[in-house]
Amino acid sequence: MWSHLFGTGCKASLPLFPHSRAGLTVLWQCLSTMKLESPEFQSLFTPGLKNVAELFDTANYELRIAGGAVRDLLSGMKPQDVDFATTATPMQMKEMFQAAGVRMINNRGEKHGTITARLHEQNFEITTLRIDLITDGRHAEVEFTTDWEKDAERRDLTINSMFLGLDGTLYDYFNGYDDLKSKKVRFVGHANQRIQEDYLRILRYFRFYGRIAEKPGDHEPQTLEAIKGNAKGLAGISGERIWMELKKILVGKHANHLICLMYELDVANYIGLPINGNLQEFDTVCKNVQNLFPKPMTVLTSLLKVPDDITKLDLRLKISKDEKNLGLFLLKHRRDLVKATDTAEPLKPYQDFIIDSREVDATSRICELLKYQGEEDLLHEMQQWSVPTFPVSGHDIRKIGISSGKEIGALLQELRDRWKRSGYRMEKEELLSYVKKG
Repeated sequence: MWSHLFGTGCKASLPLFPHSRAGLTVLWQCLSTMKLESPEFQSLFTPGLKNVAELFDTANYELRIAGGAVRDLLSGMKPQDVDFATTATPMQMKEMFQAAGVRMINNRGEKHGTITARLHEQNFEITTLRIDLITDGRHAEVEFTTDWEKDAERRDLTINSMFLGLDGTLYDYFNGYDDLKSKKVRFVGHANQRIQEDYLRILRYFRFYGRIAEKPGDHEPQTLEAIKGNAKGLAGISGERIWMELKKILVGKHANHLICLMYELDVANYIGLPINGNLQEFDTVCKNVQNLFPKPMTVLTSLLKVPDDITKLDLRLKISKDEKNLGLFLLKHRRDLVKATDTAEPLKPYQDFIIDSREVDATSRICELLKYQGEEDLLHEMQQWSVPTFPVSGHDIRKIGISSGKEIGALLQELRDRWKRSGYRMEKEELLSYVKKG
């Protein structure tokens, strides 16, 4: 792959990406060998990982870092989660860990080939290399193997199909590293086949496109054809799995382009998005929320037109109660709760809403509304604002001789209105003085 630059058996050091963090280098030793020696890679070698590596080495089983962690390391990032792959079977791993007195947890993954070992207060999820024997678009029957290339072949995207040895050697069977450098998102092998193995891979393609690709619209035509031809398969995927991927797409790069593409390719119909989604509003909100870190539901609500759209969305995607309530809140107030234009306090309508609602999550919802509306300056001001406490209670009014509950309630509301008009500055004695005068 790189022989035209270095030749077989060459040894050279070069930056992985021109604009990557200082110190991230790769070492080419021969035609097919690359070694990673970045600080991010070295930082993975905790006491726990060193112990795991020693156990596998002693037992003559191969152990490599797999999937997304390799992609992150090659991009100059320290991965949040690190998965491992091995030639050892689950039974062999269990025997090895038991002999060494290593605790194993979460045995639910064992039937899929995954053993989770816990050493030095750290979990290590290690999966046996696999071949898919039978797939139905949702699940696969697997057979264990010792062939690293066969395992890489069953993975979804080239950028997720690489392995990294614990000595830093990169094993790249499908040019994932080249795709990562050129910011291309491609399926391993034939897109049609990969998608039919698990239809959720359609959404994973969109998600990684929004994470990796530099610009919208840089898709291979055959990939889009495969997505359109298999979109109906998403109807059989659970709402929870779809929502997990969709949330990441909505807050990733190119969200506007990707959601529009889902409508063009007939994907939207099968994942719970409204048939006639408000794409114009979606375009506006996508621009509004740039760099504001919105919640996925904030962005998605812009596609919706009426509360019933939320109900239908919930039936398909099984969104949480908080997400449903946020969507209903944004639908109700996105037009009528806006900044004041006739005063020096444009944030006041939002602050009054929070004071009147007295709900614990009112401030959070208002912040999402400000993101939706693109009010960046007001959002920063709101995030610094501490909700003041109304200084008068019913007890205070009783102390000055008023005992009627109905009268106390009316007075409290009147004093609260005065307090709000003052910009929440009036104190208890000043407010009670109006009651005493009356």
